[in-house]
Amino acid sequence: MHLIEQSLISAGLAPIAGVDDAGRGACAGPLVIASVILKDLNSPQLSALRDSKELTEKERERLFPIIYEEAISVSVIKVSPEDIDKRGVHAANLDGMRRAVQGLEIAPNYVLTDGYAIEGMVTPSLAIWKGDQVAPSISAASIIAKVTRDRIMVELDGQYPGYGLAKHKGYITAAHTKALESLGVTDIHRKSYSNVAKLLS
Repeated sequence: MHLIEQSLISAGLAPIAGVDDAGRGACAGPLVIASVILKDLNSPQLSALRDSKELTEKERERLFPIIYEEAISVSVIKVSPEDIDKRGVHAANLDGMRRAVQGLEIAPNYVLTDGYAIEGMVTPSLAIWKGDQVAPSISAASIIAKVTRDRIMVELDGQYPGYGLAKHKGYITAAHTKALESLGVTDIHRKSYSNVAKLLS
């Protein structure tokens, strides 16, 4: 799992930051992007790192504070539904990724991203296919982003009762669609998304 990052470190490119996001496909709530620089890829504390989607909620919550303890620096960016609607989710995500890297307390020498490159990134970077499964720094960023966003959605569930946000986390499920049809669109919904736009038309 460590081969890509280890080879970059051996080449003298440390510190290396991993970047990943959570919530691209959701039609409600923010997009959350995290960037993480780990101290030691081989730390036993991090042996359970995986793509956040492969872990249970309990496992992600357990790893969340461990990642902060085992990281040199962590940066988290939240992108609002309004910004997503204004700029488009891809452009908003790329800008969030750049800001997440810029927000690190220590400037990385290299950045690893999951799946696609970050356009406009000043720091040298590498996009890795399924990076959250093979690069610990990206896995760590994936977990930080996912747990942070899930907690936000649970909090929003209390502010917007009836939508089931704590359960589906703002993704497009049958229950969420039914709630939208009966309760209407709120200010935390992404109005540029087709299922929400359809209800507004």
